[in-house]
Amino acid sequence: MTWLASYGLMVLLVIATGIAVIFVLQQRRTPQSASAWVLFILLLPYAAIPLFLALGFRKQGSRFPPIRFNNVTSSVTDAHPVAQTFCQFGIPGPSDGNAIALNIDSATARATLFETIEAATVRLDIIFYLLANDATAHDFIAALTRKARRGVAVHLVLDRLGTLRAPRAALDELTAAGGEVRYFSPFLHPPDNGHLNLRNHRKMVIADRERVWAGGRNIGDEYLTDRNIWIDMGYVLRGPAVQTFLDVFTSDWDVTGKTIEPLICQCAPMGPATVQLVPSGPDTPLDALHDTLVNAIHRARQNVWIATPYFLPTDALGQALATAARRGIDVRIMLPERSNQWTADLARGAYLRDLDGAGCRILRFTPGMLHAKAGVIDDMAWIGSANFDVRSMLLNFEAVLMIYDTDTVRGMRDWFEAVASDCAAGIVRPGLLRRIAEGVFRLGAPIL
Repeated sequence: MTWLASYGLMVLLVIATGIAVIFVLQQRRTPQSASAWVLFILLLPYAAIPLFLALGFRKQGSRFPPIRFNNVTSSVTDAHPVAQTFCQFGIPGPSDGNAIALNIDSATARATLFETIEAATVRLDIIFYLLANDATAHDFIAALTRKARRGVAVHLVLDRLGTLRAPRAALDELTAAGGEVRYFSPFLHPPDNGHLNLRNHRKMVIADRERVWAGGRNIGDEYLTDRNIWIDMGYVLRGPAVQTFLDVFTSDWDVTGKTIEPLICQCAPMGPATVQLVPSGPDTPLDALHDTLVNAIHRARQNVWIATPYFLPTDALGQALATAARRGIDVRIMLPERSNQWTADLARGAYLRDLDGAGCRILRFTPGMLHAKAGVIDDMAWIGSANFDVRSMLLNFEAVLMIYDTDTVRGMRDWFEAVASDCAAGIVRPGLLRRIAEGVFRLGAPIL
């Protein structure tokens, strides 16, 4: 019987290996990534197959069905070329008539966050990746609990990995008050039902289906107080563009196992801003954000300015930036001198040296942490949750607001130049040991 059991295990292993290889080959990957996974699975199947189940999936329609957009018709008759490209990927078109206010400093961001919560009289729909266990997070949950006790429907989606240290007692009070708290992509699930590497990195608060607080900030002291020098970017938005936020929230809420009726925005025109929300992740069939940014960089005529805390670009994005710089485009990459993720700092070194050699201007923010995820390309800009790295562009659930009107783009330019004044230009040349470490960590860029 022993040899029969061993034979049976061997047969099962061969079958599992074959199935895993088929999955690898069916997914959209670079040849290098696919080759690495196939070799790993064939050589060390006992280790590779469990890792593949946890980290190897990108797009997975059964677990994360595509977002159902309620309005894909653009209100803009002469849309920006970048907006038109997004539409070809199935993203709802841009809308005008929006009012947008940038949250540049932490005090304004905190004030507008709590104003948005207090303004709600019917419902609050919220998504966050990280909810800290500190004073700001407790104040945030307490504000939601007060609204729930007053009869406001509170729906809170939290990423399971990002909220491992969330204040449980405070969240229990919110639930007891009538609020609903759901966790995105929990760790315990069937093998084919969610994966460790697919995290919900979106950040948004929607009040009464008409006002949105969003951007790059999570909920915690670092993001919303002046305790440390922490530069971030966000916004408050009102107007027709709120509908796409509602569609994204509805999709994420449904994934957590609860279903709500379609949320419809009845927002009248509120201001002059022209914007377009672009979600990305496993719930979008194509890589609209990544591919359109590559195209926009190649089409740039004047400048490409990028602010990001973590810089681990795909080959296509890196080549686009290098080519733009060699064409004479003003390419600036602004990032922290030292971020809060030392592994990402190690992995970025080789990328930055390559782009510095191509003529890109590297700006290192020295006073503290730069956490903003933003950019300006010629006459358009963006703010959102997506870092300029492989994980945000190809794996995580993200949401980025593209901006096309002149006044708001000018505001983004002014912000970029103000922060750049506190940056040191150029790169620091590392020693041999540092370069070796950077090369090793660069191999793991997709999971950092």
